Amino acid sequence: MTTATPSLPLTGPTPTGDALPRRFADFATLGEALDYAAAGTRGLNFHDARGTLARAYPFAELQADAKAAAYRLIAAGIAPGDRVALVAETSAEFAALFFGTVYAGAWPVPLPLPTSFGGKESYIDQLRVQLTSCDPAMLIYPPELAEMAGAAAQAVGTQGIDWGDLLARAAPAVDLPQASGDDIAYLQYSSGSTRFPHGVAITHHALLNNLAAHAHGMELIDSDRCISWLPWYHDMGLVGCFLSPIANQVSVDYLKTEDFARRPLAWLDLISRNTGTSISYSPTFGYDICARRMSSQTKAADRFDLSRWRLAGNGADMIRPDVMQDFVDAFADAGFEATAFLPSYGLAEATLAVSIMPPGEGIRVELVEETQLSGVPAGQDRPQRYRAIVNCGKPVRDMRIEIREEDGTPLPERAIGKVWCSGPSLMVGYFRDDAATDACLADGWLDTGDMGYLSDGYIYIVGRAKDMIIVNGRNHWPQDIEWAVEQLPGFKQGDIAAFAITTPGGEETPAVLVQCRTSDDAERSRLRNEIRDRVRAVTGMNCVIELIPPRTLPRTSSGKLSRAKARNLYLSGEIKPYAVAA
Repeated sequence: MTTATPSLPLTGPTPTGDALPRRFADFATLGEALDYAAAGTRGLNFHDARGTLARAYPFAELQADAKAAAYRLIAAGIAPGDRVALVAETSAEFAALFFGTVYAGAWPVPLPLPTSFGGKESYIDQLRVQLTSCDPAMLIYPPELAEMAGAAAQAVGTQGIDWGDLLARAAPAVDLPQASGDDIAYLQYSSGSTRFPHGVAITHHALLNNLAAHAHGMELIDSDRCISWLPWYHDMGLVGCFLSPIANQVSVDYLKTEDFARRPLAWLDLISRNTGTSISYSPTFGYDICARRMSSQTKAADRFDLSRWRLAGNGADMIRPDVMQDFVDAFADAGFEATAFLPSYGLAEATLAVSIMPPGEGIRVELVEETQLSGVPAGQDRPQRYRAIVNCGKPVRDMRIEIREEDGTPLPERAIGKVWCSGPSLMVGYFRDDAATDACLADGWLDTGDMGYLSDGYIYIVGRAKDMIIVNGRNHWPQDIEWAVEQLPGFKQGDIAAFAITTPGGEETPAVLVQCRTSDDAERSRLRNEIRDRVRAVTGMNCVIELIPPRTLPRTSSGKLSRAKARNLYLSGEIKPYAVAA
């Protein structure tokens, strides 16, 4: 076994370079991956809201703390196969407890932090639902969340403990269980916009196969350093920016997600300070908010140096080329190259990555006529309308992608259908939910629930199959309606939710909920008409337009809009639109 090299406490961040020979996640288990990384000098680095280093955490220190945490968990009665729920704060404590659970042979289950919307009771209820699903032996949380997390644990009869208390306990050394590649490594809750609240069960073998695919797909080099603000309870943050850097021996600089939300440009400050090459991922909205924060009077070059940002990953939601171009326009003078963009596609059920764009190719877009998306021939009196569909790259190593009809029949190139994938990194299934597992897994293939097409070996994602709105036999993507409203002054991404409802006459029609900040009845009436006209101009449809209060639309744990939940809340009367003035 490789042993850690003793070192003096760090006064700065862990280094980017390391004499330890690089291995691309070719380990039998996640614990073995950390044991190897601990022999080097790289590690995790936690920064405060202003981007100042708060704690450097070498992998060797993480390994030592994780094994001590494993001893404490075993002493507390945790046995192999138990679930240990962990509120996923971006911190050294969570990292140590996650790997401590792995070393103890149990299954860590990362759970979300509270969001800025929803309130205390909503968060307690969310934890309660997920705890009921995963049935953990223990819930561990940061001390500041003791009231809410403790209430959730009590509600389901689970032992709740703040991690300050647990990590202060004695750690009597015992023999740790030996995991195998076929053992479950962790449970990951998918984002919530699809099969919530199903826990995705991932084995060590599946995880490490996908982490190796990350390294090969991104063509990792010795000068690479990861910078991230993504939450650790979402697959892109947990797998892509926490577990992958450990298994592939990459130093990481972290901002907490809530700090990024308050000061998004601190993310770019961290990238600018990196003297090596940077790898950093974000959903589209992260690039959007940074571009918006740059005032027209300020030159990005006066503050940032983004010339060494080698891979600017984009995933987790529909990639919008207009937003990406806005980012390039805002930061080109700071050295940002559009070819750094790295579109990708993945989901928790495939561990994470399904496809990655080859580095250096940037964002490539195809314009697809709307009738091709809907499968309905174009009418003589109807103008052609196109949507920009972003190329999400090629399947990662060992992954296969097929496009299929509803009945499972494979489709040829450039035919739009359901996206299926197959490979060693697929989940075992949803924890204790055979029906949901059988609904999406068949003969080693996963029905992703997404629609797309293949072209010259690249995958293009069109949208979610379940979100599709079908009116008069034609298919419409809710994103099209939402993007149309976003073009109007005063609205932004996340303000709008579109979905189908059934009229009293039994017809399906789109409903559009729009968060509105004005209290003036006349202005609200004007906005309704403007939105209605805009949607009709873009889609040719008449929609039910409802204005609702700000911060009303529900979000998933990763911050994405949950259209399905918005629809349910609207139909049940829990979302109350503003009254229409007489």
